Amino acid sequence: MPKVGEEHLRARREEILGAAARCFARAGFHRTTIQDIAAESGLSPGLVYRYFADKEAMITAIAARWHESQAGLLRTGDAGTTEDLVPGYLGLLRSLAAPAERERVRLGVQIWAEALRAPEVEAVARAGVDAPREVVARLVRAAQDRGELPAGLPPDGLARVFIAIYQGLALQTAWDAGLDNDAYVRAVEGLVSLLTS
Repeated sequence: MPKVGEEHLRARREEILGAAARCFARAGFHRTTIQDIAAESGLSPGLVYRYFADKEAMITAIAARWHESQAGLLRTGDAGTTEDLVPGYLGLLRSLAAPAERERVRLGVQIWAEALRAPEVEAVARAGVDAPREVVARLVRAAQDRGELPAGLPPDGLARVFIAIYQGLALQTAWDAGLDNDAYVRAVEGLVSLLTS
């Protein structure tokens, strides 16, 4: 019997994670069963268990994947100045309005709640927040050194405020289909311009 290739294994894993994400977004983590995920993916429960030990392992993998995609939108690794970071941050906020993102946003809010209960999920969720927070704090300090931002602002505190703005928009997006994302982003852009002027 030939060995299954890595690409096939990766594709099957992604297929299971996609099915799990759809089920979790619809019914929540605790109401979703492995049987639900198997039915959604068209696979047997036994095959699902070959790839993931339990639902928590799936939630952790989904959280890691979500943070990677969000970090890609922010492009924190490419940001050298606050001017580089602001367009990426505003783009990240705008991305939450995409119709295709609604399910992921709802899932993300559930992941934050699950992080309060499950240490593995918390570790992934915190890493997804702490890495960009550290980058933003470093950029704030550099901007303060250049005189572009007030020296009295605590860099880590300001980074956390921007994370809270994102998290607040995600939460409002998850429960308010009528939210005006454009108005929200324009308001944030106005606040940023006040801060940097």
